[in-house]
Amino acid sequence: MIQAYIMIRVMPGKIAEAVQLIAQTPGVRSAYAVTGPTDIIAFVEADSMQDLGRLIVSRIQGAPGVTRTTTCVVTQVG
Repeated sequence: MIQAYIMIRVMPGKIAEAVQLIAQTPGVRSAYAVTGPTDIIAFVEADSMQDLGRLIVSRIQGAPGVTRTTTCVVTQVG
């Protein structure tokens, strides 16, 4: 199982809509609107790197108002 945190930038005024849609996306375990240099942080799980890529490109980057994503893949759980 591949796990990752995705930092998501969203256009002004679209954060509430985007976080709700992203939180309901299959593979997304949690999504939060946050303060700081990013607008939303999502924790996701996928069966493979290929599935993770599809989730990010087709679902998360395709959400209304999303302008940029940065993905941090989990390498160790402790």
